[in-house]
Amino acid sequence: MKLLVVEDEIDLLEVIRQSLEKENYLVETAGSYVLALEKIVSYEYDCILLDIMLPDGTGLDLLAELKQMNKSDNVIIISAKDSLEDKIKGLEMGADDYLVKPFHIAELNARIKSVLRRKSLNGKNTIEHANVKIDLDERQVWIDGDELVLNRKEFDILSYLAVNKNRLVNKTALAEQVWGDYMDGADDYEFIYSQIKNLRKKLKEKLAGIEVQAVYGIGYKLVVA
Repeated sequence: MKLLVVEDEIDLLEVIRQSLEKENYLVETAGSYVLALEKIVSYEYDCILLDIMLPDGTGLDLLAELKQMNKSDNVIIISAKDSLEDKIKGLEMGADDYLVKPFHIAELNARIKSVLRRKSLNGKNTIEHANVKIDLDERQVWIDGDELVLNRKEFDILSYLAVNKNRLVNKTALAEQVWGDYMDGADDYEFIYSQIKNLRKKLKEKLAGIEVQAVYGIGYKLVVA
């Protein structure tokens, strides 16, 4: 899952980034209103952690921009401001949760998982298609009860396509989802092709009831075989 953390306190931002990356999230960061706005206009995120007080604007203004772009799903406000008015305003503007500083990273992680489950998987932490079961928390895959061993990127690709089953996922969107900011310097998509090739091979060898189909020049979709 791809997250954006908008926070101007550099030390806190780094602690959050490192902690969430240990949970196998793809984390991008922004320390200002302007940079955050550039990112939300250009990319899609599964969850946005949004500080209210920024040096060049407010998180609530960013939330308003997100709402205008229909991207206000999965926003968690993180703020030192603990007033009831701020909480109500943020939630009324479309935020899904409100976490007051200082907070424990474990609580933040729990809030993120709760929001993602509620929005994407109706509260579940697993995806099941045909004879394949994907556990998003444990990052494990089983086919007919046998574990399928995947590397990190293969798992990220499979889980993203599984959430979007039968939908055509543009290769650029897939690359941004799995590789994030690193995509900006990429010259081609060879690194995606190799991961997809290996994933397909592993699924086929285990007689998976799903397959990753390529739509030439556009992208990929996961279908029940």
